[in-house]
Amino acid sequence: MAVSLADVKPEFVERGLSQIGSSLQRDVDKGRLTTEGKGEIVGRIMPTTDLSQFQDVDFVVEAVTEDPGVKTNLLRAVAEIAGPSAIIASNTSSISITTLGAATGRADRFIGMHFMNPVPVMKLVEIIRGAATSDETYEATRSLAESLGKIPVEVNDAPGFIANRVLMPMINEAIFAVYEGVASPKAVDEIMKLGMNHPMGPLQLADFIGLDVCLAIMNVLYDGFNDSKYRPCPLLKKYVSAGWLGKKTGKGFYEY
Repeated sequence: MAVSLADVKPEFVERGLSQIGSSLQRDVDKGRLTTEGKGEIVGRIMPTTDLSQFQDVDFVVEAVTEDPGVKTNLLRAVAEIAGPSAIIASNTSSISITTLGAATGRADRFIGMHFMNPVPVMKLVEIIRGAATSDETYEATRSLAESLGKIPVEVNDAPGFIANRVLMPMINEAIFAVYEGVASPKAVDEIMKLGMNHPMGPLQLADFIGLDVCLAIMNVLYDGFNDSKYRPCPLLKKYVSAGWLGKKTGKGFYEY
């Protein structure tokens, strides 16, 4: 299938293409893909900064920053351009699908499609129904996920859905353990890896996700449930304020 890859600046589009190329090259190096196959995949991607190219698409996946205002503005713009039969999905990790869908004016053809990181490796896709999401939209989204080699799991709309409703409080509690001086980041991660058989410790995982993203999700949970158990750790807020966002900035709970 042909895919349009859109971003706000040409250099961002180029960065995305570069990351896709690097991911595919790893498959080539491991013998899972031929060089010709890589070229065919890359050749089906049409880079653009012009949303007008979305006039004839069948399916749109939005994956901008985890900010309700930014997402809403983009989704409204896409909904005005895409044809009436097009399905629009959000890759949001926590924001209400019902709220985002209402903003598009086509809530029945709006759905959540939350891919797990790293996307080329992880099989799970959370498929989140908004209050008005139609059965037809769900079935088309499920079918698309399966055609991509993913395993779709259906959930209903609620703050954080399932993956982050369970994961983020664990990460937040690990940060509290460091904040309260119970243990160092390395010790917390070693205990969770060796004692709970986690492939990556919660603080290293937070650095890979991005501490700003973790904070945004915790804020959605805290606001959505109005429950103090979702209160973001002050240390998480401090690191984000300092610009220590994890791997992408070179410093978080670890240095990179």
